[in-house]
Amino acid sequence: MFQFSFELITSASGARAGLIRTPHGEIPTPAFMPVGSQGTVKTVAPDELKDLGAKIILGNTYHLYLRPGVEVIEKAGGLHRFMGWDGPILTDSGGFQVFSLGHLRRLSEDGALFRSHIDGSEHLLTPEKAIDIQHALGADIIMPLDECPPHDALPAAVRSALERTYRWAERCRKHWIPRTEVRGIGLSGDVRQHDEPTQALFGIVQGGLDAAMRRESAEGMVSLGFDGYGLGGLSLGEAKEVTYRIIEETAPFLPEDKPRYLMGVGSPEDLVEAVARGIDMFDCVLQTRVARNGAFLTKRGRLNIRNAQFREHFGPIEDGCDCYTCRHFTAAYLHHLFRCEELLAYRLATLHNLRFTVRFMEDMRRAILDGSFESFRAGFLHDYRPTDQQVRLAQKEKWVRAQRGRTVSSMDEQDGQG
Repeated sequence: MFQFSFELITSASGARAGLIRTPHGEIPTPAFMPVGSQGTVKTVAPDELKDLGAKIILGNTYHLYLRPGVEVIEKAGGLHRFMGWDGPILTDSGGFQVFSLGHLRRLSEDGALFRSHIDGSEHLLTPEKAIDIQHALGADIIMPLDECPPHDALPAAVRSALERTYRWAERCRKHWIPRTEVRGIGLSGDVRQHDEPTQALFGIVQGGLDAAMRRESAEGMVSLGFDGYGLGGLSLGEAKEVTYRIIEETAPFLPEDKPRYLMGVGSPEDLVEAVARGIDMFDCVLQTRVARNGAFLTKRGRLNIRNAQFREHFGPIEDGCDCYTCRHFTAAYLHHLFRCEELLAYRLATLHNLRFTVRFMEDMRRAILDGSFESFRAGFLHDYRPTDQQVRLAQKEKWVRAQRGRTVSSMDEQDGQG
């Protein structure tokens, strides 16, 4: 029996509450997926993820394929056993990471030829190989290989990426076989028998910032018949209002009875605005990345714990927060840990940011179910102070340039669109 399904429980003013069922558990939506690129969510253990309420995590095909290698993970019994996480896992195809390699990759109709950021070895990632790798990893939800153009790409380049993404998705769909006793075709070409149910396969909508091309891509993906649909190529440097417009113009062309996944987006203001426009699933590295820089997410905006104002602040970082960090430690202690660069600082900040985000999704779900989402959204946006947009765009552009021309050592956290 194919053990994946999505139930849309209710929708209100565009926002949706649903339930995804997978072989490894249920996922109430809207849902946020912490990012565990290399088989771990940075600085936290699986039991801590469960305690803070995470229902599903994301793994990265590119990173796991290069290190430790798919064969190692297969011998360990699959990614769930290898990393000690028994809940649902979604793996991306590795396409975003490959396309961020800049001069280290070359595209063709066959796939993406790239050089490893680790040792310079050459690899060809084809649509079929992306599926095979993810079958071998054993994730619950897998993604097809797609081409993600930069936000400032010319229309001809966006169209080329859109059309190639469709052709690759068609190849992935044909190569993917929904079965219960066969995990997939092994990388060596042999059939791998396994008693776990198969994975769900999502399609990815591209089309840049052009509404007509987004609609064309969405309709093309829907015609192929996937289990869910991701929106890729957003939050890559465009203004937030543009991101929201594209979501609003694309979502109506996706099936109501399938989950909708906004890839690589996770700032609180983006989450609430995307949920308002019908998105069900999210992932982002922001929560863990800013935590390691001393930034704490709160209902009123980000706080920089390194600031002197927290030196003698003997209350929690946020009153009323139920995370492990706020229940046990003061802001003054966290300030001390970061000033001393103690390793515990990064774990405690990450636990707070992840719990904040998971609780935020839980609060939105409750508001959708009881019909109060619009007032919840308005109240949150009234109190929340987002990062200055010009600063955010400058930081994003700096990050994108770094990815295009980085060295081996600079690819420390290439695990999402951010």
